Amino acid sequence: MSDEREEISVQIRPVTAADETGIKELVTAAFGQETEARLTHRLRHCGAFVLELVATSEHGRLLGHIGFSRVTPADVGPGQSLLVTCMAPVSVWPEFQHQGIGAAMIEEGISRMKELGEDLILVLGWPSYYPRFGFDAELARKVKAPYAGNAFMALALTEDGHRNLPVEVTFATPFQDFD
Repeated sequence: MSDEREEISVQIRPVTAADETGIKELVTAAFGQETEARLTHRLRHCGAFVLELVATSEHGRLLGHIGFSRVTPADVGPGQSLLVTCMAPVSVWPEFQHQGIGAAMIEEGISRMKELGEDLILVLGWPSYYPRFGFDAELARKVKAPYAGNAFMALALTEDGHRNLPVEVTFATPFQDFD
């Protein structure tokens, strides 16, 4: 039996209301628990998502999901005018992981965040994975947040995202379940 995988044609598009149930199942399967699926649901329904994307097969099967939610800078200091988002969660069905789907969604999401004029994206994730997209733990050390360490990384999309630091931020309320 061959371990080779068939090449999958992937389309990335914004989430629609019809995707909601499939996203819940996908995120639960990807993380092996419902915590991140509940987070996704709560972020969507409290209006915190700036952008939500799904990856689908050419036949419309849901393969992956990524969300970018608003992060609020404190009302003091040079960073108060920054547009900051958190990229979370990033999910791919387990049987489709390690095929570039997550990377394609991250790259598309970063591109769209640039187009929207966002200054800074934050992520909490594998330090061995996210630096390939430009995320940096050293830059994140200039962001005062409930998260710290090498798994907390930042990606500046604009000059202001580099220059107007340090900054203190507050994540959307649904993230409090992770504190």
